[in-house]
Amino acid sequence: MDGADTGTASGAEAPADAPPDPIADTRPPKAKSLRPLKMIWRQALNYPAHIALALLALTITASATLAIPAYFKVIIDQGFAPGSDMGRIDHAFELMAMVVVVLALGTALRFYFVSWLGERVVADIRGKVQANLLRLEPGFYEENSPREISSRMTSDTVLIEQVVGTTISVALRNSLMAVGGTIYLFWLVPQLTLWMVVLIPAVVVPIAVFGRRLRAVSRTSQDRVAEIGALVTEVLAAMKIVQAFNQENRERDRFIAAVEHSFATARRRILIRAAMTSIVILIVFGGIVLLMYRGAVGVASGSISGGTIAAVVITAGLVAGAFGSLAEVYGDLLRGAGAASRLNELLEEAPAIAPPARPQPLPRPPRGSLSFRNVAFRYPTRPEVPALTDFSLEVEPGETVAIVGPSGAGKSTIFQLAERFYDPQAGTIRLDGIPLTAADPADIRERIAFVPQDGVLFSADARDNLRYGRWDASDAEIWDAARAANAAGFLERLPQGLDTFLGENGTRLSGGQQQRLAIARALLRDAPILLLDEATSALDAESERLVQDALERLMETRTTLVIAHRLATVRAADRIVVMEDGRIVEQGTHAALARAGGLYARLARLQFAAEPA
Repeated sequence: MDGADTGTASGAEAPADAPPDPIADTRPPKAKSLRPLKMIWRQALNYPAHIALALLALTITASATLAIPAYFKVIIDQGFAPGSDMGRIDHAFELMAMVVVVLALGTALRFYFVSWLGERVVADIRGKVQANLLRLEPGFYEENSPREISSRMTSDTVLIEQVVGTTISVALRNSLMAVGGTIYLFWLVPQLTLWMVVLIPAVVVPIAVFGRRLRAVSRTSQDRVAEIGALVTEVLAAMKIVQAFNQENRERDRFIAAVEHSFATARRRILIRAAMTSIVILIVFGGIVLLMYRGAVGVASGSISGGTIAAVVITAGLVAGAFGSLAEVYGDLLRGAGAASRLNELLEEAPAIAPPARPQPLPRPPRGSLSFRNVAFRYPTRPEVPALTDFSLEVEPGETVAIVGPSGAGKSTIFQLAERFYDPQAGTIRLDGIPLTAADPADIRERIAFVPQDGVLFSADARDNLRYGRWDASDAEIWDAARAANAAGFLERLPQGLDTFLGENGTRLSGGQQQRLAIARALLRDAPILLLDEATSALDAESERLVQDALERLMETRTTLVIAHRLATVRAADRIVVMEDGRIVEQGTHAALARAGGLYARLARLQFAAEPA
């Protein structure tokens, strides 16, 4: 396909004011709070029973943990006192053993239900994001790198899984431990505990201060990881080009630079988080040391029992650990909020090409007429360059129209507008008399079969690649289409026939074989309008002649638009439209245009003179 026609970077130099390279700058707006986590919560609310069971298990385990210091108090006060009651000591140990069993079982249940929620929520988010991505128009992927989006779907969902499956669980458990432990300490030694409570604001302040910086750096760190993933995908997909031009060292250096850039950002995040954690621990455990000192003075004076101070020390340690862990958990929640924000952007992205509120039905049976009237169009990524200017073309049902012209003339743009991948900025396009903007895009595309210049195949078997044109096609219909496209011979020689896996992007087939499958797929669609973008360009001379014969038979009952660079393939067209700079400069039959001495005649002389006799 003509790179200049498609609006992509291939085949054309990017203008000076073009958008930044998606590999170099993929950062969306930064998350400013934990609010993006609401998206995760909304997804989790679809499973209230699992949430309830997870919360119950959390409550049980937190309560069981806090019960251990209470039993230590009983054991120390009664077990170490003169004339201790062994029966009460045995009973206390029995209860403690039961608490340990409950703690073990509760922890297992908590891990299962929380982990299940994490996996389930991530699966749902991935499915919804992918469903929305499939609704978005091709122009969205010109402005947003598919490789970077893929990275979001992997690395960001892993962070969300960690948040739901681990971080939130830890946060809730530690919150229960901190609150429950503090209440228990107040019950044991209210005056001493008051000293510790006074220190809580001193813990919250550094969390808030460092948290703002950590949130921004965490988002940037995730973006750097996404850039690495996008770079790996890009280079590995183009490995033949990399090695053909001996650019392995350059790509290695570029990757190392990206990794070092990511590491530098991660180091800043680690330093901020380490500082925040150390300050919180210093304040919390400093308060615990003060509490222990006051308790030791109380034991020495006889106002507090040894069991009480033991329970205070253990509980205070649990509370301190809970507060310290909350500081670390907050950092994880911020990273999760950044990931949720990035995915939520994809989830809430609205398609620019969408069905109208009340789509106008296309007439039945389909006629196959296509009309362009005074169409003007500029690609969103290149608004300064007109792709089509005041373009008008009427294609009658059953007519074969060839579109020729130099690269960048706007030929492929016509196809993209016909399938309503874009809407023009001016003018109207009609299919069977109905404006495309008034119809459902799905109805429009159902009436069009498209064969791109490069056969695009999926990582699936031959059968699924062929019936992509019509999913309910039978094997007999698939083989009929394959024979018409001269593909049956090599398909029959495949190890498992139609069930043979074709590799990623069909790499187990030659370029010509891939193209013949793409032609067979379009034949199978059996649509009234056929768009052929240099459809025979990848075929050898013999296969091209056989496929051309099949296409000519197919075109007898269909409206066909053919983009051709090799003029020999369009001599028999009913009409040839010659384009230059987004405008029609000539149209007519091959013979008439050759005699006219214009652009077509000049192109024909150059090509036919170069062909061997």
